[in-house]
Amino acid sequence: MSDSDRTDVNQSSPATDNGSAGAAGGGNGVRWLKVLAPDELPEGRVQAVSCGRKTVCMTRHKGIYAALDNKCPHQGGPLGEGSIENGWLRCPWHGWDFHPLTGKPPGGYDDGVATFDVDVREDGIYVGLPADALHVETVSDVMAKSLVNWGVRWVWGMVGHSNLGLADAIRRREDAGEMNFVGIRHEGAASFAASAYGKLTGRPAACLSIAGPGATNLLTGLWDANVDRSPVLALTGQVDTQVLGPGAFQEVDLKAAFGQVAQWSQPVLHSSKHAELVNLACKSAILNRGVSHLIFPDEVQVLPADEGSRPGGPEGRMPRRSIAPPSDTLEEAATLLKSAERPVIVVGHGARFHMDRITGLAERLDCPVITTFKAKGLIADAHPLGCGVLGRSGTPIASWFMNESDLLLVLGASFSNHTGITDKKPTIQVDFDPMALGKFHAVDVPVLGEIGVTVDALAAAVSEHGAASLDHRGEIADRWRIWRTEKARREADERGEGVNSAAIFAALTRAVDDDAIIAVDVGNNTYSFGRYFECKGQAVLMSGYLGSIGFGYPAALGAWAATREEGTPFSGRQVVVVSGDGGYGQYLAEITTAVKYGMNITHLVLNNDELGKISKEQRAGSLDVWQTSLHNPDFSEYAKLCGAFGVRVRDASELDDALARALAYDGPATVEVIADAMLV
Repeated sequence: MSDSDRTDVNQSSPATDNGSAGAAGGGNGVRWLKVLAPDELPEGRVQAVSCGRKTVCMTRHKGIYAALDNKCPHQGGPLGEGSIENGWLRCPWHGWDFHPLTGKPPGGYDDGVATFDVDVREDGIYVGLPADALHVETVSDVMAKSLVNWGVRWVWGMVGHSNLGLADAIRRREDAGEMNFVGIRHEGAASFAASAYGKLTGRPAACLSIAGPGATNLLTGLWDANVDRSPVLALTGQVDTQVLGPGAFQEVDLKAAFGQVAQWSQPVLHSSKHAELVNLACKSAILNRGVSHLIFPDEVQVLPADEGSRPGGPEGRMPRRSIAPPSDTLEEAATLLKSAERPVIVVGHGARFHMDRITGLAERLDCPVITTFKAKGLIADAHPLGCGVLGRSGTPIASWFMNESDLLLVLGASFSNHTGITDKKPTIQVDFDPMALGKFHAVDVPVLGEIGVTVDALAAAVSEHGAASLDHRGEIADRWRIWRTEKARREADERGEGVNSAAIFAALTRAVDDDAIIAVDVGNNTYSFGRYFECKGQAVLMSGYLGSIGFGYPAALGAWAATREEGTPFSGRQVVVVSGDGGYGQYLAEITTAVKYGMNITHLVLNNDELGKISKEQRAGSLDVWQTSLHNPDFSEYAKLCGAFGVRVRDASELDDALARALAYDGPATVEVIADAMLV
């Protein structure tokens, strides 16, 4: 329609009162809010202003102020971002026109946008708005309350246009003190944080994203949770169901995209039993130790909940999981264990909640306890039976005792090729997952049962009938003396190319609390941590079977959340993260998340300006070292720019002081160490 075809209207609209009517304000449920300072809005201009939860489009046309609803009735375009052209307010999205004072479209039709009373006062421009309507409970409210009932206390994610209804329900639970939300800078950090929280606590947390790219950004962290058996809930927005299928903006078939990463995935529909969906999602995540995925179409999120609908919860839904193995299998395992003179207990990540019982059994047998890398720290290296980590990231102590053993008792480990548990020794394997038993090779006694119950039964059998096991304590102490002497030699290595890894992790061993939580990334830094850091009781988090670079810093966000939960085993504990420059570069911006929320996280970043592990693999494969160099900022200065503590270390003599200062800092702190890429 041309400008000449438009019908002009009376410019002094009755909906726009620039006199004193209502200046005393507040009658008939109207509240007056100051939205502009005097002369803040120039003639012929428009501006969006926030009035509590309402956004209003303010206009000034021919000297008169008006307040219009900010949403274009066409597709919700923001009129406050439009402009007045030839006497008409033009929507910035599709060019629909409205009178800037009355909100009526050209031609004088009855439709248009709503207007609100305006009062011009000496101190500024006021708008009269109706009082907020009472909140009507939505589908999302019922589902958020159900998540709380299932013990979901933390959500990491990014609020966006296709998850706003769900986000508002989470906000209400946070306002009630029942849930916590952490806004991250990349959705991948959200899923890594939730995965790390689940690995540490055994309880599910959630990650939130919009449709399309937000949801697909979650996938790497969710695969980490999937393969490491961590309970996680993925909550993803989706486009409206009415446009689902033809290919709307940011439409992705999320159920297909999540594929095998989610062991349970369902859309939330108009007709769904909404609380029941949460029940199934949480139950599946906990019992299957994996990812559950709920897909929330945009319009479903804000549907009024059915009258009388009640939130879900775990009551009557969860079985007891303390399942004992069959008696004949248990007897076979006990017979083999009692007859072994040099048994060795191998502990995997799946046994992390049963270490008191496992250590008790080891002490009855006086036998060595070695761990997989994922289980590092489950028994202290200072314990007289602790022998450190087995495999590529391990100690020669662990390898020695596995090779000298006459029986392996493997608890909650998967026999990964990186771990290197031999298939040449008689083996008892205990696991709660039947598919994990004998997965890579046959074992002598595969035992299906909950690990704690099974270990108690084996301990009882050993106590009752005795065992042939020798006392290994003296031999273990001898092997530790040999290894510690070698580590001390390596600490003195110096090529002038940076600090060596043995010195770095000796300093970290001295510095951190005995019960600290340590998240480690992927790369040479991780291998060196496994080899040189001596655990006293610290909990270690890593991307185990996925081995995803970038895991470390987001995992620390998840660990920090666990330390905020009073009355839990992790309350108030130190959080430390170890990464290389390559891994940290993946989620560099998440330090701003830590600053925003005041997270007390100490970061040790080893900067050698290259992907050192890949360079090493290229050399091992007789290949040229190619495209592994990195261009890095000064990470300590970057930390300061982000509002955190930062210090750079170039010499081993500076390590102790730098770590002490960083750990004493109340907030996020970074210790950047210029590291030698060859001395790992």
